[in-house]
Amino acid sequence: MKTRLLLIISLCVPALAAQTSVKDALVKHWKTSGEFTLAVAETMPAENYSFRPNPAEMSFGQVMAHIAAAHENACANASGMAKPSLPPKIEEWSKDSEKVDVDKPTAVSFLKDSFEFCNKAVASMTPERLDTVVGPPARNMTGFEWFWAYFTHTAHHRGQAEVYMRVKGIKPPDYKF
Repeated sequence: MKTRLLLIISLCVPALAAQTSVKDALVKHWKTSGEFTLAVAETMPAENYSFRPNPAEMSFGQVMAHIAAAHENACANASGMAKPSLPPKIEEWSKDSEKVDVDKPTAVSFLKDSFEFCNKAVASMTPERLDTVVGPPARNMTGFEWFWAYFTHTAHHRGQAEVYMRVKGIKPPDYKF
C-alpha cells in the first residue's frame, strides 16, 4: 500500500511542478515575441526602412514604430503603469504618420524600450489585475485580453514586415517559440 501511494505521488509531482500560470505563460511568450520582433527589425537593412510595397502601406520603419506604440499603450492599459513618453522622432511620427518615416536606429531603439516596458508590465500583473476590466470606454477589456490582443497585433504586423523583407529578397529570421 505504501509503495503504491509513493508511486502515485512520484508520478503526480512532476506534472504539478510543470504547470504554469497564465501570467507565467504571458511573461514567457511576450519575451519571446519581443526577441523575435527585434530580430526581424535588425535583419532589415537600414536603407530599406522607408520601403513600402505600395503607397497605401506603411513603410517598414513605420510598421516597427506602430508595433511598439500600440503595445506600449496596451501594456499601460493592462497593468495600470504609466506609459513611457515617446522619443522625439516617434512623437513627430505619431502626429503625422503618413508623411514621417522612421529610420532603423529610431525604430529599433523604440522597439527595445517598448518591449522592456511591456515585460515589466506583464511581470507586475496580479491574477486580480489580469481579470480586471480596464481601458477606455470603447475598448474595455480585461488585463489579460489587452495582453493577448496586442500579442496578436504584434504577430500580425511582424508578419507584414516579414512579407516586406521577402519582397526585397531578404530572408526573415526563423521563428522561435
